[in-house]
Formats: sequence, C-alpha cells, structure tokens
Amino acid sequence: MIITSVRQFVEHRALAQIHPDAPVREACHVLDRLNVGALAVLSGEQLQGVLSERDVIRKCICQSRLTADTLVREIMTANPVTIDAAEAPARALKLMTDGRFRHLPIVDGAKVIGLMSIRDIPAEYHLMFERFTKATEDPVTCGRKLAATS
Repeated sequence: MIITSVRQFVEHRALAQIHPDAPVREACHVLDRLNVGALAVLSGEQLQGVLSERDVIRKCICQSRLTADTLVREIMTANPVTIDAAEAPARALKLMTDGRFRHLPIVDGAKVIGLMSIRDIPAEYHLMFERFTKATEDPVTCGRKLAATS
C-alpha cells in the first residue's frame, strides 16, 4: 500500500485524548488502556497540547509531583506543532525530526483527527528521508565518503 497522506495513518483508529483538567493519574490509565505513548489534550474540540509518557516522567515523577494531584495542563507540551491531514509522510517525518519530538497531531481544518507517532512511518520512509537529506547537504557525494586519491 502506498501512503500518500498522513490521514492514512490515523483514519481507522480513535483519537487518543484527555482533557487538560484531568489528573495525570487518569491520563496514565488512558495511556495504558490504549497502549499508546501520547495523548492529544483537548478542551472540547480545541487542541490544547500533547501529553507524552516522557512528559509524565520528566515533569511529574522526576519532580516528585503526585500524579493524582497534578493536572495534565501543568505538564503537557502546550501549543504543539500540527500537520494537515493531506500532507505527505515525508513532511511529517521532517517536522518530527527537525523539532526533535515523536508525536504529531493531525488536523483537518481546525479539527484534530489523529495523533501520529514517528513509529507510524515505515522504515523505508526513514531511509529515503535520510538519503535525501544527505544528498541535499552534499550533492556531489550524496553523503558517501569518497576514497582518498593520491
């Protein structure tokens, strides 16, 4: 199957989400129940942020904050980068690689329709992206090491 848009990564799965005023403990239960690494944080249909397992560990547990007493809004990543559902997987990979994050909300207009992970992108795309990046950085060698000549 050829993947032409990021919509295809999420079109058959429910949006993993949590409210910003929910306790982090509740969010952890949702992460566990859905077996996902991040949640879209929504107030109604408005995207407020993304909450990842890493946010919970670094901003709650490692700070000795109780998950039952800490709200999602206090530790989420606010104002996350988003991608339009019609965009190509290569664009998503570039956004996540350049931004150094692993989860990307997918939007259709103003509505969040999914949350993709960098792991959703097939390995072949990662390889092509890496080769393209190297080729554009050094078009002569295309990222290859050239043998020394005497």
